[in-house]
Amino acid sequence: MQAFGVASLSDAELLAVILTSGHQRQSALDLGHALLRQFGNPLAIVTAKSSELEQIPGMGVAKICKFHAIHELGLRLKIREIKGKEGLTNTSSAREFLQRKFYRYEIEVFCGIFLNTQNQVLAFEELFKGTIDGAAVYPREVIKRCLQHNAAAIILAHNHPSGVAEPSQADIAITAKLKRALAAIDVRVLDHLVVGQNEVTSMTERALL
Repeated sequence: MQAFGVASLSDAELLAVILTSGHQRQSALDLGHALLRQFGNPLAIVTAKSSELEQIPGMGVAKICKFHAIHELGLRLKIREIKGKEGLTNTSSAREFLQRKFYRYEIEVFCGIFLNTQNQVLAFEELFKGTIDGAAVYPREVIKRCLQHNAAAIILAHNHPSGVAEPSQADIAITAKLKRALAAIDVRVLDHLVVGQNEVTSMTERALL
């Protein structure tokens, strides 16, 4: 890597650098190859659940924590990238971030992306956490966070642990309720994104907002 640069390394070699050690007679490079055989690609590895990684011999707590830390750093870099944009004119920039953010979540989490008058991202927050099939959402708390961030607009988002990104009637109802409540403080609801396993559904695109 020092001689030819980090880009010269294969995926397995990059994993070996991160792992630093192997297992018994297995080198770090062998372990990297084993992870790729099991998960297919580096993104699937760093977003895998601990219980899945533990099935690979040599993947102990320290190594698993390294991958989780790398994943979290990637998410933080992504939100910084989104914040650096001149303006979020549509929700496509947020979709990849949200899919990666929610990948390991086994409960429903309701979030907000807060924006200014130019649709620049001010902050991302997890607002409410629930169970495997729902999360209680309180408009008063969303209003409070909008005021604290001095937001002019918001993109709402939540995941469906079932993996299906189809908005429910409850999703549509709470979106309408939040839109009315936020209109009272001149905050626009640009979209509500429902995040599934392999797709993200936009309520704006579905004309549900």
